[in-house]
Amino acid sequence: MNGIIDLSAFRVVLAYLFVIIVLVIVRLRGINREKEIVISSLRMTLQLILTGYILVYVFRYPNPFITGGIIFLMEAFSVYTIFKKFKGKLSASLKKVVVISMSIGTLSCLLYFLLVVVRITPWYNPQYFVPIAGMLIGNSMTGISLGIKSLIEGMTTQKALVEEALILGATPQVATRSIINSTFDAAILPTIQSMVGMGIVFLPGMMTGQILSGTSPTTAIAYQIAIMFGILGAVALTVIIMLQLGYRTFFNKEDQLEDQLYKV
Repeated sequence: MNGIIDLSAFRVVLAYLFVIIVLVIVRLRGINREKEIVISSLRMTLQLILTGYILVYVFRYPNPFITGGIIFLMEAFSVYTIFKKFKGKLSASLKKVVVISMSIGTLSCLLYFLLVVVRITPWYNPQYFVPIAGMLIGNSMTGISLGIKSLIEGMTTQKALVEEALILGATPQVATRSIINSTFDAAILPTIQSMVGMGIVFLPGMMTGQILSGTSPTTAIAYQIAIMFGILGAVALTVIIMLQLGYRTFFNKEDQLEDQLYKV
């Protein structure tokens, strides 16, 4: 099997033609997105170049503290991204729930996947830890974002129904059951839909990268199947922890709704 074709800096620059095409389209259509497209393209390029050089060093000199530090930064940035997305909409209690759910949900699935399923050696091998952690944390971040949005909307639009259930004697858990169930469904649906089209409609990034690097397609498929189950588990566990802890932040100690938490 042939090795991967090396891309020179000049060939990478040629790929910017696609960015130019997008810029032309938005300009002709009168869509005011040129600045965002240029900034995001340049930012992505600089971030990836910097990350590449850092990973070269990390992979060459594996260290458990460095690997742990990278995972911590990934988790911290994902939480920061969620807070930024919902700026002014999350209570302090709900922010704590986000931190707890992201930490427990992603790290437990990451450790299980790498130490039990893949069985890497050494256990802190950054070549596996970093990219797989990125996939689990990134997808869980998306799931939590969808979950928070749906939870806030559900608790806001169905406030009267929840209050009626409470008046009739229902506990907060029972009163919010339908909201939690629909929120969980909305949060994991994108992951499920991506699994449905995988292998027929498109080849996922991890599998494509392994095949391009010369890995046998069957080996790449085995890794992709395993990692997709890991992603599904991480998203589901992270979201359900967030929901089971998060719905309580909408109630006070007397199981009454806190009106000031309803911000959309």
